Amino acid sequence: MAERTCPICGKPAVEEFRPFCSRRCADIDLNRWLSGVYAIPVKEDEDEDGETPQGNGRSDD
Repeated sequence: MAERTCPICGKPAVEEFRPFCSRRCADIDLNRWLSGVYAIPVKEDEDEDGETPQGNGRSDD
């Protein structure tokens, strides 16, 4: 099995902090999630239900 590396710094992962190498790298990753650095791209032309808003020139008939 190939040795996994830390996604933050590239050092070998440690079982206790997997998939990270240390508490420091795990905390860096957590901070990135909490501060919004990691985000899922969203299409602006769809609402939460995945439906196209009315008035965009399309005909649903």
